[in-house]
Amino acid sequence: MGFALTIDLERPFGEVLAATRGALAASGFGIVSEIDLQKTLRDKIGVDVGEHVILGACNPRYAQRGLEIEPSLGVLLPCNVVVRHSAGLTVVEAIDPETMVMVTENPAMADLADEVRQALKQALDQVSAS
Repeated sequence: MGFALTIDLERPFGEVLAATRGALAASGFGIVSEIDLQKTLRDKIGVDVGEHVILGACNPRYAQRGLEIEPSLGVLLPCNVVVRHSAGLTVVEAIDPETMVMVTENPAMADLADEVRQALKQALDQVSAS
């Protein structure tokens, strides 16, 4: 199993980034952090990686449930969603919540991870369809 849910789109980066923000909101996720990796790496070390934004997406209800099951889950939050430009495509990648089950080695996380995975997949499907 991979660690990311991924879609590749032949659409402009800015359009996909906006659609991703909207789709995450429609699926109950707020953006609690945003890192413009292109700007950060260019400013800090003079390297250009192309358009690349990391969105820290959080659904408070899922986060609270996860913390009840696994108190140390906070080290894996928020769910990172990346929008980047690569080889003529705009790529959207979200952490696969199944990773939470593998990393925590807590099988009690499985049902919640499935729910979060479906919500993130729904958001990516919405981005693909928009």
